[in-house]
Amino acid sequence: MSAEIAHIPVALARCVDLLTPAIVNKSKPYLIDATLGLGGHAKAFLTTFPNLQLIGVDRDSKALEIATAGLSQFSDRTHLFHNTYDQIDSILNQLGITAVDAILFDLGVSSMQLDQADRGFSYSQDAPLDMRMDQSAQLTAEIVLNTYNHGELAKILQNYGEEKFASKIAENIIKARSSGRLKSTKDLAEIVKESIPAPARRTGGNPAKRTFQALRIEVNQELAVLERAIPAALSALSVGGRLVVMSYQSLEDRIVKSHFVQATKSNTPLGLPVDLPNSAASYKLLISSSQAADESEQLSNPRSQSMRLRAIERVAA
Repeated sequence: MSAEIAHIPVALARCVDLLTPAIVNKSKPYLIDATLGLGGHAKAFLTTFPNLQLIGVDRDSKALEIATAGLSQFSDRTHLFHNTYDQIDSILNQLGITAVDAILFDLGVSSMQLDQADRGFSYSQDAPLDMRMDQSAQLTAEIVLNTYNHGELAKILQNYGEEKFASKIAENIIKARSSGRLKSTKDLAEIVKESIPAPARRTGGNPAKRTFQALRIEVNQELAVLERAIPAALSALSVGGRLVVMSYQSLEDRIVKSHFVQATKSNTPLGLPVDLPNSAASYKLLISSSQAADESEQLSNPRSQSMRLRAIERVAA
């Protein structure tokens, strides 16, 4: 596989802009790229900051392979790990590091994973029902679709895909698997289409999008991993350290927002004019809510259109 796979890092300039104050003027700053992917963001940071040490994490061994080749000129400053991004504590322990200066998360499925038809992430290409980000993992979309009962399937589609027709889709999945009509992503997309009334199919893009998202989240346990990852990332920051998270759907963004709100909350009782000693929040938001990619980027890089970026800084131990 070529390391030249077309890949445009989302909100690159904004990420550099937000994380620079935490990195600049440090003799040996550490950045965790918790979703290394093909290494686009990492390469920009390593190029911009000649003394930067990069800790790159990805659960996809193919992506890691490509990133390793792409970042080979910086091999003396990179530490790459095949792991999920909720394992930050364990990774830092292995390196003997207690805190880092900057952390970046670029969540969701990567361009490479979508573009490789055989991975099964895309509803627009026929492929095996796989959807694993880590191809050494046991659970696949095929196992989910062929072993979960109606209630379990409907719950996944509803909770992770926000799918209004979850029950009907689950019912038709069970019928199709019983008759041997559920073998590929094309079959699944067709079943979803048949399950949704024609008027509802006319808006909101491909009707299979929500089902594929829900299955992908279940297969990779993305939300459960993220729920553990954000607190781990916050506690890994040194004072003055910054965390930037880019989400691509509302479920991810809701988790990030919730943890950020909690982290920036003062423990001083309401009504007091100043924070009591040791009650002030240890973190502050760098952006009051979330930020979208700018208009020109959304036009040139379609993947950036659904992106929401949040950023936070540690201000006290």
